[in-house]
Amino acid sequence: MSTLTTRTARAARGVSAEGRSPEELRDLVSHWGAELELAPAETIIEWAAATFGDRFAITSSMGDAVLAHVAAKVVPGVDVVFLDTGYHFVETIGTRDAVGATMDVNLLSITPKLSVAEQDAEFGKDLFRTDPDACCAMRKVAPLADALARYDAWATGLRRAETHNRVIAPVIGWDAKKGKVKVSPLARWSDEQVERYIADNGVLVNPLVHDGYPSIGCAPCTRRVAPGEDPRSGRWAGTTKTECGIHT
Repeated sequence: MSTLTTRTARAARGVSAEGRSPEELRDLVSHWGAELELAPAETIIEWAAATFGDRFAITSSMGDAVLAHVAAKVVPGVDVVFLDTGYHFVETIGTRDAVGATMDVNLLSITPKLSVAEQDAEFGKDLFRTDPDACCAMRKVAPLADALARYDAWATGLRRAETHNRVIAPVIGWDAKKGKVKVSPLARWSDEQVERYIADNGVLVNPLVHDGYPSIGCAPCTRRVAPGEDPRSGRWAGTTKTECGIHT
């Protein structure tokens, strides 16, 4: 066991079933954020698993399985939370199913409280067009908050290279809205590093990535991106919206 794992495992032994208090979690962020800033992704996940035990999960939108692959190597059986919004491309659902079938993870597929039909009946058809913020709030933000309620920390595949809004994303940060530690093990990875990791390890990738969709969201709100365009320009195209609300 590494020195880092030994130190954090000692701390994890004293955690109750209810987890740590917000003050304790913020203290962990303050102490470990700088220390792990330049650490490899595997070390960051190892720290999170040793520190939070079964109160740690990772999330995946199934654009690829890079984060799940890295996590499964150091934390076999790790919880992987996927938001099934009801609007996903079939390729995204297929990637989710393939991850669950071929990787050593505990895949948790989370759905919103309302089905698409129930949402249409209550708020009007195609809310994603009339009020995309409200649609994302109900089908992404709220379900994720509910799913993460039993965890103290969650890991995301967020990378600084993706958008201008994410260039200051910390590797270990405090998510004030959720009251949890937010871990971004791939934050410093470039596009080239991601592609190299996928090639070297045979990692599952959503087929849409090779069909003009470098950033994949819900089907009604995602279009193909032309060569040379911003990779995320296909998300909520024609609107000023750039994020679903999970990372803002």
